[in-house]
Amino acid sequence: MGYVELATLVTPIPIAPTILRDPDDDHVLACALAAGADLIVSGDKHLLEIKSYQHIPILTAAEAVKFLAAGS
Repeated sequence: MGYVELATLVTPIPIAPTILRDPDDDHVLACALAAGADLIVSGDKHLLEIKSYQHIPILTAAEAVKFLAAGS
């Protein structure tokens, strides 16, 4: 199975500016919100600094593995 079968295209929901030091990161938040994401996995320091966005946790890959293994 390829990524195409796993991916869902969404239109980002407009959000208020959130990450002022790197506004391009707001696109990630807007897409996660539009997709109804359960979590955001990132290595981006600006995203990781805010820890969550509208109750969506923002985790490193290692943290995401632990989170998913715990069934959270």
